[in-house]
Amino acid sequence: MMTDEQLLERIVINPKVMLGKPVIKGTRLTVEYIIDRLAHGATADDLIREYEGIIPDDILACLLLAQKSLSETDYLPLLAEAS
Repeated sequence: MMTDEQLLERIVINPKVMLGKPVIKGTRLTVEYIIDRLAHGATADDLIREYEGIIPDDILACLLLAQKSLSETDYLPLLAEAS
């Protein structure tokens, strides 16, 4: 199993590729797109079959980047709770 650092090396940010959004290295597949597909029912196997060249660690790298991004975010409530 890859370390967090090794997984994150599979994600790159290049201002000339997909407007600088994080993508899976060597592709134009954004982390955002992969997370969206997973959130809407696609499996890692579905994505690997659809996109030649990506591997299970690429999917894990996307999830790890999302987790790290969320852990560094401060949240404000969308709605005030009634007391």
